Order: sequence, then structure tokens, then C-alpha cells
Amino acid sequence: MTDLRGRVAIVTGAGKGLGRAYALHLAARGAQVLVNNRRHPGEADADTSAARVAEAIRAAGHQAEPDWSEVADPASGLAMVEHARARLGRLDIVVANAGIDAPTSFLKQGMADFRRIFDTSFFGNLHLAHAAWPVLTGQGYGRMVLTASSAGLHANHGQSAYSAAKAAVIGLARSLAIEGAHRNVRVNVIAPYGFSQMTAPYMQPGMAAAFDPARVAPLVGWLCSEACDVSGEVLVGGAGVVRRAATGETAALALDAADPAATVHALAGLPVRSYPSANDSFAELLREIDAAVPGVSP
Repeated sequence: MTDLRGRVAIVTGAGKGLGRAYALHLAARGAQVLVNNRRHPGEADADTSAARVAEAIRAAGHQAEPDWSEVADPASGLAMVEHARARLGRLDIVVANAGIDAPTSFLKQGMADFRRIFDTSFFGNLHLAHAAWPVLTGQGYGRMVLTASSAGLHANHGQSAYSAAKAAVIGLARSLAIEGAHRNVRVNVIAPYGFSQMTAPYMQPGMAAAFDPARVAPLVGWLCSEACDVSGEVLVGGAGVVRRAATGETAALALDAADPAATVHALAGLPVRSYPSANDSFAELLREIDAAVPGVSP
């Protein structure tokens, strides 16, 4: 069983749905949790979802503090990190879960709406990651879980802003995984499926039990633990199953300059392989160029 005793975690968007499930699970495994969820207009602190989740954790005999930072605010990351360290003593785990979407076709979407979705769904991950990074790398230990989506992997009609934001999260996380490798900071991405306020309009009501957010939480808990031995992974989870997602490229073919379409169509039938970094991909490309067009590469 995942053991998080002595660890302190920040979970954003933790007032409901997936974030709530993560916060409850991490606390049950021994972590102290800063439960983040923004206030809604007119809410008293005690009535907020963050306060209710923190109180549920405390009622179960664990330690938690509510936090109302708005993750789209550039100052939110530093505010949460300072809050966690001041009230809970340290910081070991970051789970950036907050996100929003408002599906509409790109033709009808104004730039203000695009930016609003991007500010929460990408920068909400970035602000916290950037503020936590010097703490985690400086102490030589950390676990970070950023949140993407199948929309970021595969795109979807009407989700250009959300897809772009979540694709950007994947690029960020993979770069941080490379930088954190020698400092014992592991960074992974969860692309979760859970029945929630955001997904309910797109799921049948009968799916609620199967896609209970609590069924994703054990995976996130392990990614947050000292036992986690992977980094830079994108894991698609929900309803008790997990997939591994990967970006890849085919082997190179010599370009037929007279008929580029023939080469592109031939590539579609080749298997795809992944690389640990862009530098590794380029190194392999140079080897393939030598084989396909001798004398071209330096």
C-alpha cells in the first residue's frame, strides 16, 4: 500500500470531482494536504468546497488546510507553496488538477474565451510547477503530477483551447522530467476519466459508478509516492484501467521530391516509436539520413 506519511502535498481543484478524490486518498495514505479550490462569489470561507474537503480530511484523523488561490493568477503558485510550507511545514508533492473547458467551435470562439481556458488549464499547472520547482529540486526530492486530457493527446471538435492547453501540459511535464531526473524529482502526467461536473454532460448517467473519481486516485497516489520509479510518463486512467500514452515518430523515408504525397502516404503504414528526448530523436534522424541519403548529414 502507498505510504505517504511525513509528506506534504498540494492538490489544486480539490473541492470536488477528481481533485477531491486525490486529496482524500493522499490524506488517507498519510500525507498532509493543502486543499486548493477557488472561492465562488458570495461564499464564506467555511462554505467553500476547499474548506469542506479539508474538514472531511481532519474528521478522518488526518491533517489538511484549505486554500482559495485562483490558479489562473500568476501569483497563485508561490502563494500555495508558501501557504503549504508555513502551515504544514514543507512541500513534497504537487498535484495540479484544476482545469476548465467551454466547448465551442474555433470559428465561434473569441480570443478572450480561448485565453480564459488556457489560463486555467495550462497556466494553472505552470504557475504551481514553477513555484514548487526550486523547493523540490533544492531538497533533492519531489513528486509532481500534472493533468492533461485525451483532448490534449488526440484533439476533439470544439475543444481547440482545451486541447492546446493540455498538449502544452504534456510538453512541459516531459521537459521537467528530464531536468528533475538527477535531483530525484519525478514528474508525470495523468489524463483522467472521471464522472464529474465537467464530464457529466458527455457521459451516460449509468457510467457514474464505473467512472467514480476514486478509481483514479490510487494511481495518482502511487505517482506521488517515494516508490514511484517512472518519470515523464503520460498515463490515461479511469474506471479501474490504465493506458500508457506516448508521442512517437516513424522511421525516416527518403523524400520523393517529384511526388511528396507518395512518401507521406507510405509513412502512414510504418510503426511509430518513442524517444526519451528531442535530442535522442534528432540523433536517430541523423543516422537514418546517412542510411537514406548518404553524405548529406554532417
